[in-house]
Amino acid sequence: MSIELAAQVAELEKKMVGWRRDIHQFAESGWLEFRTATIVAEELETLGYQLQLGKEVFVADARMGVPDADTLACHEQRALEQGAIARWLPHFSGGFTGIVATLDSGRPGPTLGFRVDMDALDLDEAREEGHRPCREGFVSINENMTHACGHDAHTAIGLGLAHLLKQTQDQWSGRVKLIFQPSEEGTRGAKAMMEAGVVDDVDYFTAIHIGTGLPLGAVVCGHDTFMATTKLDVTFTGKASHAGGKPEEGSNALLAAAQAALGLHSISRHSGGASRINVGVLQAGSGRNVVPAKAQMKIETRGKTNEVNDFICQRAMEVLAGAAAMYGVQHQVKLMGAAQSSVPSPVWVDFIRQQAAATQRFDTIIDRLEAAAGSEDATYFMERVKALGGLASYVVFGTELSAGHHNEHFDFDEKVLSNALHTLGLLVLNFSEFRHGDR
Repeated sequence: MSIELAAQVAELEKKMVGWRRDIHQFAESGWLEFRTATIVAEELETLGYQLQLGKEVFVADARMGVPDADTLACHEQRALEQGAIARWLPHFSGGFTGIVATLDSGRPGPTLGFRVDMDALDLDEAREEGHRPCREGFVSINENMTHACGHDAHTAIGLGLAHLLKQTQDQWSGRVKLIFQPSEEGTRGAKAMMEAGVVDDVDYFTAIHIGTGLPLGAVVCGHDTFMATTKLDVTFTGKASHAGGKPEEGSNALLAAAQAALGLHSISRHSGGASRINVGVLQAGSGRNVVPAKAQMKIETRGKTNEVNDFICQRAMEVLAGAAAMYGVQHQVKLMGAAQSSVPSPVWVDFIRQQAAATQRFDTIIDRLEAAAGSEDATYFMERVKALGGLASYVVFGTELSAGHHNEHFDFDEKVLSNALHTLGLLVLNFSEFRHGDR
């Protein structure tokens, strides 16, 4: 099987590169992945997968950080102009740009779930001859949107896996669910899909990423340093007045926000592990002679564990309320994103390591990544699967990068696509060798 599988992976490599470059050129950020979603849906339907689309895979009210209706409509129209497949667009209108594809082998067995994300970053891509996407003609054409974190690769790997599993459908048992998730950036998309139950029947779950500083030929089978996080937008509303003539009649929203910013960065840390808080944006005021009536902040909290993050977030809420009360203004807090911490299941990590070794593609195989990391909302899927008795992990496939993640010069060695596909394929094809008892 190994030689035959390697040949099938090699045949799919060119397709994956093509998908990746097409998605890269027409980059779409969170909840706006209209074109991307239609192309994925078309490919999966052609293969014969059972599809759940759009509102079927979300709890609508649980979505976070969704753009306004005008922005959604504008980008849906742009997607159509850029080659989106029109018959699929009604499923994704309103930013419901998620897909769950299921393939049943026809033989009894467990359900294996794989999650890939599809969204780009809000960032303008470099347009210089030295930047390969520009030089080779697949640089993003969309303003302030670029795949600078590798999600174009993840989507291409997901499509490659869909093809590989269809080609080998007579060689494995059980079911496979492929989850194509929107809006991972800002940790906005997974929670609403998890609450819709898309992984409630998944016994073994794997999420993936490329890069993160690992060289080509390295793989981490159980990334477990993601921090729990909460992303908040805060609006302070006071009362404007003449700053010279009647300052006492105003309520200064800017001062409330400034006080809050200082207070937030003074929150005590927690003995349970590392914590973070950051005020990333503070905007206020309209003129030098006007007491500011509006102020807006964008903040985030993080914690090594869910408990630590909850502590920091609760204290942040108290600081915001206190600052508003101090200056006699109102405040409103809107949840824009969230993720949990999650520890991969050791026995599933061990099985992933065995399959990575079987590919003979890796010279460095790591069970756990010790380095500090950001946050990832695939942890919602992981925690749900584990809570229902299943196993879960997060796998990182190394690749050489032209620049770091979230940088306008980001690009990667596309050989990673085949490394990932070969490993994920073996997880399904060799699952009969896995021994963990019943779920």
